[in-house]
Amino acid sequence: MKRLFFNKALRILLSTNGIILLAGAMLGPIYALFVEDIGGSLLDASFAGGIFALTAGITTLISGKYTDKLKENELIVVLGYTIMGTGFMLYLAVDSILFLFIVEVILGLGEAIYAPAFDAVYSKHLDVHKSGRQWGAWESMAYFTAAMGAVIGGLIVTQLGFNIMFIIMAGLCLVSALYIYFLPRKVL
Repeated sequence: MKRLFFNKALRILLSTNGIILLAGAMLGPIYALFVEDIGGSLLDASFAGGIFALTAGITTLISGKYTDKLKENELIVVLGYTIMGTGFMLYLAVDSILFLFIVEVILGLGEAIYAPAFDAVYSKHLDVHKSGRQWGAWESMAYFTAAMGAVIGGLIVTQLGFNIMFIIMAGLCLVSALYIYFLPRKVL
């Protein structure tokens, strides 16, 4: 089948970001169980989600401003992916609600740092006549990875536990970060 609307840069961006989204989706549906395992409540899980979103929302505004000023946005994506991988790895050490909140701040920062830069790099490689389809591919990929991540995360945790899942999540982020970092700058 002919490659309908993906140039090499878009394929790389979709693949690496899909891996990041898959990692995050692995925890989503079972997050409250993890919070309960560390002695928290459903309300604590809600506060943690709110802290993540608030941190990401505020930081995204700042990150977007700096993304417009820098030439190599790919490196900002690498930084964000690395911070997210670090945050996922820190879940291994979470033993209190306060530490969980700190980890959520770190994850919110990572998400907010990479997202505007990713969007800028992705937009740079769009074909103006196919941008709807090309952004649609990213949107559908986000849903597909959410579906896969939910199932994969549940399988991993029921068979191997949360710690193995957190290591896998962190590893997926770091693999994506390293792949983009070592790409020749001409590609992205």
